[in-house]
Amino acid sequence: MVGVMLACMTLRGLYAFGRAFGTLEWLINYKRRRRFSRAHSFILEKPPSRDERRRACRAYFMRSRCDKLFFLVLDRIDKERALGIFSITNRELLDEAVARGNGVYIALSHHGAQHVVTMFMALSGYKVAAVRDANESGLRLFMRNRFVAKHEEYRAIRWFHADSYPREIMRALRDGYLLGSAMDVSRTRNESQKTESVVVFGQAREFLTGPLRLALKCDTPVVQAFVLPDSGFRYRLEIVGTILDPKTVTNETEAISQAARTYAANVETYVRRYPSLISRI
Repeated sequence: MVGVMLACMTLRGLYAFGRAFGTLEWLINYKRRRRFSRAHSFILEKPPSRDERRRACRAYFMRSRCDKLFFLVLDRIDKERALGIFSITNRELLDEAVARGNGVYIALSHHGAQHVVTMFMALSGYKVAAVRDANESGLRLFMRNRFVAKHEEYRAIRWFHADSYPREIMRALRDGYLLGSAMDVSRTRNESQKTESVVVFGQAREFLTGPLRLALKCDTPVVQAFVLPDSGFRYRLEIVGTILDPKTVTNETEAISQAARTYAANVETYVRRYPSLISRI
């Protein structure tokens, strides 16, 4: 159905449809509006005005709807066009880390469309590995199988569950893969997972530090990045900077704690700047 819409409306028309559909959802789904308003007020240092809340809430509905629509048609877009609507900010930082030859851990956040940027990075020629939830939705699994059937680049992606054996992830890093996962989890899945207590949005939260420890063991640099949507189904991966460099570490415990605090501070900054990225509400 979405493929037929793409053929009839073009990518620009489908984007306009997604924004219109998101606006309609915003008008009628008052329960989700209320949940967003609570989450929006929570992340800000001072309460938003009514107009600010309305604009942010509508942008959230449109962004989430457009992300879903784009994911459903990504396999129908040719490689050249797909690469034309994707960009990497501060790409030189990423390429410098890749050049070391020990892989790169990209610390993402649950705020944003990570599943979309994973596919873009594979198309861009990077060796990509990603961590996913074991209970991932059937729709994403269905679309991933379609990607694999149509594009050789997608077949090269390595997928790990959140509870994967660490040795498998370490092997991917040592093979030079870019490993992306989110550290700002809402819950720890088992007692063996390593976490660090950090203050984010004025509250203490436990963030995963297991990936940081694996990166240090593999001599892998850690960069933090955010997935940001632009108009017209354009996406960019914004590399914030290196938050953990094994070459400069003298005290592992302190280095991991500082990296977790830096990560949390950057999450605060970006989510406040782009409230439409709020997820898990």
